Amino acid sequence: MLRITDARTGEPVEAAPARRGLTRVEAHATGFDTTALRVLLVADLLVRALELGGTPVWALLSGGRDHAELRAGAAALGIRPFEDTRDVGGPGLGETQVLQVAVARGGTAPDDGAPGAHGGVRVAVAPVDAVPDPAAAGDDPAILRFALLARRRDRPVRLDAATLGEARDTLTDWRRAVATWARQPSRPIPDEVRADLRAAWEDDLDVPGVLRVLHRVRTEPDLPDGARFETFAYADRLLGVDLTRDLGSPA
Repeated sequence: MLRITDARTGEPVEAAPARRGLTRVEAHATGFDTTALRVLLVADLLVRALELGGTPVWALLSGGRDHAELRAGAAALGIRPFEDTRDVGGPGLGETQVLQVAVARGGTAPDDGAPGAHGGVRVAVAPVDAVPDPAAAGDDPAILRFALLARRRDRPVRLDAATLGEARDTLTDWRRAVATWARQPSRPIPDEVRADLRAAWEDDLDVPGVLRVLHRVRTEPDLPDGARFETFAYADRLLGVDLTRDLGSPA
Protein backbone atom coordinates (compact mmCIF):
# COMPACT_ATOMS: atom_id res chain seq x y z
CA MET A 1 0.00 0.00 0.00
CA LEU A 2 1.42 3.37 -1.05
CA ARG A 3 2.06 5.67 1.89
CA ILE A 4 2.88 9.34 1.39
CA THR A 5 4.03 12.00 3.86
CA ASP A 6 1.44 14.70 4.56
CA ALA A 7 3.41 17.96 4.53
CA ARG A 8 0.97 19.53 7.00
CA THR A 9 1.76 17.02 9.74
CA GLY A 10 4.96 15.31 8.68
CA GLU A 11 3.21 11.97 9.19
CA PRO A 12 2.83 9.19 6.60
CA VAL A 13 -0.72 8.42 5.47
CA GLU A 14 -2.21 5.88 3.08
CA ALA A 15 -2.59 7.32 -0.39
CA ALA A 16 -5.58 5.03 -0.96
CA PRO A 17 -7.16 4.35 2.45
CA ALA A 18 -10.17 2.45 1.07
CA ARG A 19 -9.71 -0.68 -1.02
CA ARG A 20 -10.43 0.20 -4.64
CA GLY A 21 -11.67 3.62 -3.48
CA LEU A 22 -11.16 6.53 -5.86
CA THR A 23 -8.17 8.80 -5.15
CA ARG A 24 -8.07 12.32 -6.58
CA VAL A 25 -4.62 13.69 -7.43
CA GLU A 26 -4.47 17.46 -7.94
CA ALA A 27 -1.34 19.10 -9.34
CA HIS A 28 -1.06 22.80 -8.45
CA ALA A 29 1.29 24.66 -10.77
CA THR A 30 1.28 28.36 -11.53
CA GLY A 31 3.31 29.63 -14.43
CA PHE A 32 5.66 27.58 -16.56
CA ASP A 33 9.12 26.59 -15.40
CA THR A 34 10.99 23.41 -14.52
CA THR A 35 9.75 23.50 -10.92
CA ALA A 36 6.16 23.51 -12.18
CA LEU A 37 7.00 20.57 -14.45
CA ARG A 38 8.43 18.73 -11.44
CA VAL A 39 5.12 19.23 -9.61
CA LEU A 40 3.29 17.63 -12.56
CA LEU A 41 5.89 14.86 -12.72
CA VAL A 42 5.37 13.97 -9.04
CA ALA A 43 1.61 13.95 -9.60
CA ASP A 44 2.13 11.70 -12.63
CA LEU A 45 4.23 9.30 -10.54
CA LEU A 46 1.50 9.20 -7.87
CA VAL A 47 -1.08 8.33 -10.53
CA ARG A 48 1.13 5.59 -11.97
CA ALA A 49 1.96 4.12 -8.54
CA LEU A 50 -1.69 4.09 -7.49
CA GLU A 51 -2.80 2.48 -10.75
CA LEU A 52 -0.11 -0.19 -10.43
CA GLY A 53 -1.67 -0.99 -7.04
CA GLY A 54 -5.15 -1.24 -8.56
CA THR A 55 -6.48 2.09 -7.28
CA PRO A 56 -8.70 4.18 -9.60
CA VAL A 57 -7.40 7.74 -9.93
CA TRP A 58 -8.88 11.08 -11.00
CA ALA A 59 -6.05 13.40 -12.04
CA LEU A 60 -6.60 17.16 -12.16
CA LEU A 61 -4.47 20.21 -12.97
CA SER A 62 -5.06 23.43 -11.07
CA GLY A 63 -3.16 26.59 -11.96
CA GLY A 64 -3.71 30.03 -13.32
CA ARG A 65 -1.17 30.95 -15.98
CA ASP A 66 0.56 29.45 -18.97
CA HIS A 67 -1.57 26.30 -19.14
CA ALA A 68 -0.82 25.70 -22.82
CA GLU A 69 2.95 25.88 -22.29
CA LEU A 70 2.76 23.78 -19.16
CA ARG A 71 0.73 21.06 -20.85
CA ALA A 72 3.09 21.01 -23.83
CA GLY A 73 6.13 20.73 -21.55
CA ALA A 74 4.45 17.99 -19.53
CA ALA A 75 3.58 16.02 -22.66
CA ALA A 76 7.21 16.19 -23.80
CA LEU A 77 8.26 14.65 -20.47
CA GLY A 78 5.83 11.76 -20.88
CA ILE A 79 3.45 13.13 -18.24
CA ARG A 80 -0.03 11.92 -19.02
CA PRO A 81 -2.78 14.53 -19.46
CA PHE A 82 -4.67 15.91 -16.48
CA GLU A 83 -8.20 17.22 -16.53
CA ASP A 84 -8.47 20.95 -15.93
CA THR A 85 -10.16 21.88 -12.66
CA ARG A 86 -11.69 24.89 -14.44
CA ASP A 87 -13.48 22.53 -16.83
CA VAL A 88 -14.64 20.08 -14.18
CA GLY A 89 -16.25 22.28 -11.54
CA GLY A 90 -18.89 21.06 -9.10
CA PRO A 91 -18.44 18.37 -6.42
CA GLY A 92 -16.04 15.48 -6.59
CA LEU A 93 -16.81 11.91 -7.59
CA GLY A 94 -16.98 10.51 -4.08
CA GLU A 95 -13.25 10.04 -3.78
CA THR A 96 -11.96 8.56 -0.54
CA GLN A 97 -8.63 10.41 -0.67
CA VAL A 98 -7.41 13.71 -2.10
CA LEU A 99 -3.70 14.31 -2.74
CA GLN A 100 -2.72 17.95 -3.30
CA VAL A 101 0.68 18.18 -5.03
CA ALA A 102 2.34 21.61 -4.89
CA VAL A 103 5.73 23.22 -4.61
CA ALA A 104 7.12 23.74 -1.10
CA ARG A 105 7.87 27.35 -0.29
CA GLY A 106 10.17 28.29 2.58
CA GLY A 107 9.73 24.95 4.33
CA THR A 108 8.16 21.55 3.95
CA ALA A 109 4.52 22.52 3.38
CA PRO A 110 3.09 23.40 -0.02
CA ASP A 111 2.33 27.06 -0.62
CA ASP A 112 -0.90 27.97 1.16
CA GLY A 113 -1.68 30.30 -1.70
CA ALA A 114 -1.88 27.49 -4.24
CA PRO A 115 -5.42 27.16 -5.61
CA GLY A 116 -7.22 24.40 -3.78
CA ALA A 117 -4.22 23.63 -1.58
CA HIS A 118 -6.36 23.42 1.54
CA GLY A 119 -7.81 20.05 2.48
CA GLY A 120 -6.71 16.53 1.73
CA VAL A 121 -3.15 15.25 1.97
CA ARG A 122 -0.57 17.82 0.96
CA VAL A 123 2.41 16.50 -1.01
CA ALA A 124 5.37 18.88 -1.01
CA VAL A 125 7.69 19.13 -4.01
CA ALA A 126 11.04 20.90 -3.64
CA PRO A 127 12.03 23.49 -6.24
CA VAL A 128 14.39 23.04 -9.18
CA ASP A 129 17.44 25.18 -9.88
CA ALA A 130 17.34 24.66 -13.61
CA VAL A 131 19.08 25.50 -16.83
CA PRO A 132 17.13 28.34 -18.48
CA ASP A 133 15.54 26.14 -21.11
CA PRO A 134 14.29 22.60 -20.29
CA ALA A 135 15.12 21.68 -23.90
CA ALA A 136 18.81 22.04 -22.95
CA ALA A 137 18.68 18.37 -21.96
CA GLY A 138 18.91 17.64 -25.67
CA ASP A 139 16.61 16.04 -28.21
CA ASP A 140 15.41 13.38 -25.73
CA PRO A 141 13.13 14.90 -23.05
CA ALA A 142 13.32 11.62 -21.10
CA ILE A 143 16.80 12.75 -20.00
CA LEU A 144 15.27 15.65 -18.09
CA ARG A 145 12.60 13.37 -16.64
CA PHE A 146 15.25 10.87 -15.54
CA ALA A 147 17.38 13.61 -13.94
CA LEU A 148 14.36 14.79 -11.93
CA LEU A 149 13.50 11.22 -10.90
CA ALA A 150 16.99 10.64 -9.51
CA ARG A 151 16.37 13.00 -6.58
CA ARG A 152 13.71 12.58 -3.90
CA ARG A 153 10.74 14.84 -4.52
CA ASP A 154 11.21 16.67 -1.21
CA ARG A 155 14.82 17.64 -1.97
CA PRO A 156 15.88 20.46 -4.29
CA VAL A 157 17.39 19.57 -7.65
CA ARG A 158 20.11 21.46 -9.47
CA LEU A 159 19.98 20.73 -13.18
CA ASP A 160 23.40 21.53 -14.54
CA ALA A 161 25.43 19.98 -17.34
CA ALA A 162 26.91 17.33 -15.03
CA THR A 163 23.49 16.23 -13.71
CA LEU A 164 21.97 16.03 -17.18
CA GLY A 165 25.06 14.27 -18.54
CA GLU A 166 24.88 11.62 -15.85
CA ALA A 167 21.18 11.08 -16.58
CA ARG A 168 21.92 10.79 -20.31
CA ASP A 169 24.71 8.25 -19.75
CA THR A 170 22.64 6.05 -17.43
CA LEU A 171 19.58 6.16 -19.66
CA THR A 172 21.64 5.32 -22.75
CA ASP A 173 23.34 2.41 -20.96
CA TRP A 174 20.07 1.01 -19.64
CA ARG A 175 18.27 1.25 -22.98
CA ARG A 176 21.09 -0.57 -24.75
CA ALA A 177 21.15 -3.23 -22.06
CA VAL A 178 17.36 -3.71 -22.23
CA ALA A 179 17.57 -4.10 -26.03
CA THR A 180 20.27 -6.75 -25.60
CA TRP A 181 18.39 -8.63 -22.85
CA ALA A 182 15.26 -8.69 -25.01
CA ARG A 183 17.01 -11.09 -27.40
CA GLN A 184 17.12 -13.75 -24.69
CA PRO A 185 14.22 -15.96 -23.53
CA SER A 186 11.91 -14.20 -21.11
CA ARG A 187 12.17 -15.09 -17.44
CA PRO A 188 9.91 -14.00 -14.57
CA ILE A 189 10.89 -11.15 -12.30
CA PRO A 190 12.33 -12.67 -9.10
CA ASP A 191 9.87 -12.29 -6.24
CA GLU A 192 12.39 -10.49 -4.05
CA VAL A 193 13.20 -7.98 -6.81
CA ARG A 194 9.54 -7.21 -7.43
CA ALA A 195 9.03 -6.80 -3.69
CA ASP A 196 12.02 -4.46 -3.42
CA LEU A 197 10.74 -2.28 -6.27
CA ARG A 198 7.27 -1.96 -4.78
CA ALA A 199 8.64 -1.43 -1.27
CA ALA A 200 10.63 1.53 -2.59
CA TRP A 201 7.91 3.35 -4.49
CA GLU A 202 5.27 2.61 -1.85
CA ASP A 203 7.53 4.18 0.81
CA ASP A 204 6.72 7.87 0.25
CA LEU A 205 7.28 7.50 -3.50
CA ASP A 206 11.00 6.75 -3.12
CA VAL A 207 11.88 6.71 -6.81
CA PRO A 208 15.66 6.94 -6.16
CA GLY A 209 15.19 3.70 -4.21
CA VAL A 210 13.63 2.16 -7.33
CA LEU A 211 16.65 3.29 -9.36
CA ARG A 212 19.00 1.68 -6.83
CA VAL A 213 17.19 -1.64 -7.25
CA LEU A 214 17.60 -1.36 -11.03
CA HIS A 215 21.30 -0.56 -10.69
CA ARG A 216 21.63 -3.76 -8.63
CA VAL A 217 19.67 -5.81 -11.17
CA ARG A 218 21.80 -4.37 -13.99
CA THR A 219 24.98 -5.85 -12.47
CA GLU A 220 23.72 -8.95 -10.63
CA PRO A 221 25.85 -11.74 -12.17
CA ASP A 222 23.48 -14.66 -11.50
CA LEU A 223 20.28 -13.10 -12.84
CA PRO A 224 19.11 -14.35 -16.28
CA ASP A 225 18.98 -11.64 -18.93
CA GLY A 226 15.33 -12.39 -19.58
CA ALA A 227 14.54 -11.58 -15.95
CA ARG A 228 16.53 -8.35 -16.18
CA PHE A 229 14.48 -7.34 -19.20
CA GLU A 230 11.15 -8.03 -17.50
CA THR A 231 12.30 -6.16 -14.38
CA PHE A 232 13.25 -3.02 -16.27
CA ALA A 233 10.10 -3.12 -18.40
CA TYR A 234 7.97 -3.47 -15.26
CA ALA A 235 9.73 -0.61 -13.45
CA ASP A 236 9.31 1.62 -16.48
CA ARG A 237 5.55 1.51 -15.96
CA LEU A 238 6.30 3.82 -13.05
CA LEU A 239 9.37 5.65 -14.35
CA GLY A 240 8.02 6.41 -17.83
CA VAL A 241 11.46 6.95 -19.42
CA ASP A 242 10.95 4.57 -22.38
CA LEU A 243 13.54 2.00 -21.35
CA THR A 244 12.42 -0.32 -24.17
CA ARG A 245 12.89 2.33 -26.87
CA ASP A 246 15.87 0.63 -28.52
CA LEU A 247 14.27 -2.80 -28.95
CA GLY A 248 15.06 -4.15 -32.40
CA SER A 249 18.03 -1.85 -32.93
CA PRO A 250 21.24 -3.37 -34.36
CA ALA A 251 23.50 -5.05 -31.79
